[in-house]
Amino acid sequence: MNLIQTIILAIIEGITEFLPVSSTGHMVIASAFMGIGKDDFVKLFEVCIQLGAILSVVVLYFKRFFRSIDFYLKLIVGVIPAVIIGLLFKKKIDILLESPLVVAITLVLGGIILLFVDDWFNRPVVNKEKEISYPTAFKVGIFQCLAVIPGVSRSAATIVGGMSQKLSRKAAAEFSFFLAVPTMFGATVKELWDYHKHHTQLFAGEQLKFLLIGNVIAFVVAMLAIKTFITFLEKKGFKLFGVYRIIAGLVLIGLYYTGHLAA
Repeated sequence: MNLIQTIILAIIEGITEFLPVSSTGHMVIASAFMGIGKDDFVKLFEVCIQLGAILSVVVLYFKRFFRSIDFYLKLIVGVIPAVIIGLLFKKKIDILLESPLVVAITLVLGGIILLFVDDWFNRPVVNKEKEISYPTAFKVGIFQCLAVIPGVSRSAATIVGGMSQKLSRKAAAEFSFFLAVPTMFGATVKELWDYHKHHTQLFAGEQLKFLLIGNVIAFVVAMLAIKTFITFLEKKGFKLFGVYRIIAGLVLIGLYYTGHLAA
C-alpha cells in the first residue's frame, strides 16, 4: 500500500462511515480495484482508520459526552452484543472481510431493505437520545452485530434497529454515531493487540505514517459528512441510499463474474 492508496481509502472511510452504505465494504472494494493485497497491515489499517472518523463524533457532539453517567451506561449496554460477537467470531469475520462478492451481495440486500424502512417505521415516539431506555440500547446493539458482515453497514444496521424501536430518524442516527465510539475504539485496540502478538516490530517503514495520515484524513472528511447526512436524512429518508446500494451491488456482482473484480 502506498501513500496515494492510503489517502483514497481514508477519504472513502470518512465519507461512508456514517452513511448507510458500508464503509468497510467500500474499502474492501476499493482495495480490490487498486490491487492492494490483504496483508496483516492492510487489515489493521482498514479497522484503525475508522477510529479517526469516529472521533469526529466526539468533537461534533462534545457536550453530549460530558452530560451524564446515564449516557455512558447506555453506550456500554449497547456495545455488549458487538463485544461478544467480535470475540467469538473474529476469525470468520476476517475471512468475510476479504470477499468483494460478499460485499456486493449484502449491498443489494441491504439496499432493498432501505427502500422500505421509511414506510415500515414512520411513527416514532422517541426523539432524543436521553429518552432511550436501556433495553432499547441493548436491542440496537444487537442490530449492530449484523455489521460484522461486510456490506451490511454498521450505520444502517443501528439506525434501522433504532427506528424499529420507535426512535425518530435523527435520534436513531445520533445514537448510532455515539454507539460507534466505544465499538470502534474497542475494535481498534483489539486489532492492534492481535497485530502486535504476531509481529516482533509493531510497524515497519512507512506504516505508522500511513496510519496517522489515514486517521487525520478520515477525521476531517467525516466531520463534513456527519452534518450533511443528518440534514439529508431528516428531509429525504433512506430511499436514495437504497437505490445506490442496489445499483452499486449489481455492478460489482457483474464485474466479479466477468473477471474484472478479483475474489
